[in-house]
Amino acid sequence: MINRIRDIRRQKGLTLADVAARCSPPTTAQTIGRLETGMRSLSLSWMNRIAAALEVDPQLLVKAESDGQPSLVARLGPNGPEALPRTMEAVIPIATNGDTPLVVLAVDTGAGEYRSGDQVWLRQLEPEDFGKALNRDVLAPRPGGRFAFGRMIDRDDGRVALLPPGIGQRQVVIDRPAWIGVAEMLVRKL
Repeated sequence: MINRIRDIRRQKGLTLADVAARCSPPTTAQTIGRLETGMRSLSLSWMNRIAAALEVDPQLLVKAESDGQPSLVARLGPNGPEALPRTMEAVIPIATNGDTPLVVLAVDTGAGEYRSGDQVWLRQLEPEDFGKALNRDVLAPRPGGRFAFGRMIDRDDGRVALLPPGIGQRQVVIDRPAWIGVAEMLVRKL
């Protein structure tokens, strides 16, 4: 198995010392360097500590030799695209193993900023955390297996008010949804 610690760390713009300090309990930059290069064995305990420090799913830290993952080859900066000193593996930009699960909304018909074919990745929040989603796009379950999607514009006494995307849409109020999913990432084919 080959580990991806260095690629993920560099994509996040972190130094060895940054990752070492973010570990719980903190460790040394030298230890992180040895784990990256394989000079020290990457145990399950270390995988969990480093994954938490990098805010990624622990399984993203290792890959099989024949893993055909996409490569990050260039960055678009103020002077245009620039080649990276060395290619690295591209990593999904959000933690899939966060404290709450992810759900995905597929867009079949464009509305507002969303186009047909888009996928909206949302993080589920419990009712006590609904305040974190104010003025964000959310998906909320409704009775009868239906859903409402839109910008959360209000929450009061367990009710949430959403303004659906698109012109001329009316506010939707959902009484005490079990959860809401707040948009974290938009995936769009070009």
